[in-house]
Amino acid sequence: MNKVSVAELVEANNLIVYAGGNFLNDRHVTTSDISRPGLELTGYFDYYPEERVQLMGMTEISYAHKMEHEKRMTIMERMCGENTPCFVISRYLSVPEEMEIAAKKHNIPILRSKLPTTRLSSKMTNFLEGRLAERKSLHGVLVDIYGLGVLITGDSGVGKSETALDLIKRGHRLIADDRVEVYQQDEQTLVGEAPKILQHLLEIRGVGIIDVMNLFGAGAVRTSTDIALIVHLENWNKDKQFDRLGSGEQSVQIFDVSLPKITIPVKVGRNMAIIIEVAAMNYRAKTMGYDATKVFENNLNNLIQENSKNS
Repeated sequence: MNKVSVAELVEANNLIVYAGGNFLNDRHVTTSDISRPGLELTGYFDYYPEERVQLMGMTEISYAHKMEHEKRMTIMERMCGENTPCFVISRYLSVPEEMEIAAKKHNIPILRSKLPTTRLSSKMTNFLEGRLAERKSLHGVLVDIYGLGVLITGDSGVGKSETALDLIKRGHRLIADDRVEVYQQDEQTLVGEAPKILQHLLEIRGVGIIDVMNLFGAGAVRTSTDIALIVHLENWNKDKQFDRLGSGEQSVQIFDVSLPKITIPVKVGRNMAIIIEVAAMNYRAKTMGYDATKVFENNLNNLIQENSKNS
């Protein structure tokens, strides 16, 4: 089961440790759902999701401060479940004394943030969804081309890494080489990133491993990007028919997301970096409503109609 330590949650969301700093690595989050324990403050614990991060904002804290000491102590004790990862207080609101006592007794960290509750909840949810999502490792190279995530695939030795190097020299950015970790962020978005051991590294046959950030600067790399397009490189075969007009649409299903795919034949003398760059630009034009293939087909139909009238 995937899990995230509270220490990672603190670092990624700029949280302030109010109490329980010694237990940040011992407590773990296993779900991206965030709990706002309003009902629990009233004493309703029939369904208490103790495994969630317990986020308290203005509503919860103001209600808690109006409770009598004995009841507040009882409620805070019940909220400290065995699997409760942490309490998070938004807007730098004051922490109830009873919460501090109960959390300390059960070794549960208390964290604070200056952010409003809704924004903080969204920020933590996005982080946890990314870290806890199911992941798949794909063979390929992921490059950011004009802000578009392009996954370059193909057989080993077809020239994926060399093409990526050309794209980097043309001002584009590397995300991952050889292995791409992919996870689904939402119903329409796949995110790709490099495994930690391969971040910023590129393998060029005959040269070896190069550090792209060290050679080309921080502007030549990104940690992750949304994948919008798959470009598959395939060795040129005269017996195989490749799409010449761009009308043969292909797609690849990864998790629940369908990604468009373009197959490009590789042949000596073809500049693959420029071709992939143009393919990315053409895909973006299509998403913005301009399809050169349809323009050509319309022009062709108009020409046929004109010739028919003149004949």
